[in-house]
Amino acid sequence: MPASPVVHVIDDDDAARDSLSFLLRTANIEARTYETAPAFLAANKNLSLGCVITDVRMPEMTGIELLRRLREGGSEVPVIVITGHGDIPLAVEAMKFGAADFFEKPYDDESLLAAVRVALNRQEGDAQKQAQRSILDERLATLSHRERQVLEGLVAGKPNKIIAFDHDISPRTVEVYRANVMTKMQASSLSELVRMALTAGILNEGSEAKKR
Repeated sequence: MPASPVVHVIDDDDAARDSLSFLLRTANIEARTYETAPAFLAANKNLSLGCVITDVRMPEMTGIELLRRLREGGSEVPVIVITGHGDIPLAVEAMKFGAADFFEKPYDDESLLAAVRVALNRQEGDAQKQAQRSILDERLATLSHRERQVLEGLVAGKPNKIIAFDHDISPRTVEVYRANVMTKMQASSLSELVRMALTAGILNEGSEAKKR
């Protein structure tokens, strides 16, 4: 989880908004509050991190309209919806638009906090995976065409002789390319190289190519 994850609380009810903000802060989670969805959007034009907790029924813009606006703008920030009695169909609609979870008032404090932590942890995990993928993409970009071919052969489980035959080169040349690949990818073992390939999608690319 980020060092200071921010949860954005949107509710036109002052008491409900303050109560939820206090709950989050007692759990050492930074909270920012907004009376309306437009006020939240105005203050967070390119929101990509954190979590949003929003009431469903609000003036100017409903929680579902806010969720739709975020998704249309490309934001994947987790959104937890708070509903009043009788708003379950609206909450289900929100889930269809990608809400992370929903709670009916009065909600259980610990359950809501658990949902917030899950959302923030999942987002951190996604960010870490994206960062790792970016690093691997940079390393892959340093490989020559032939090194990339050897890499694909290695992660497909082919021995050096078969890779050599496939590309009309000598097994000794394959060994040289293999050493280059290990160095450029910063892999300490073949198993680590395979894990990198899985993360980078190389094995999936190979499977799709075979289907075609």
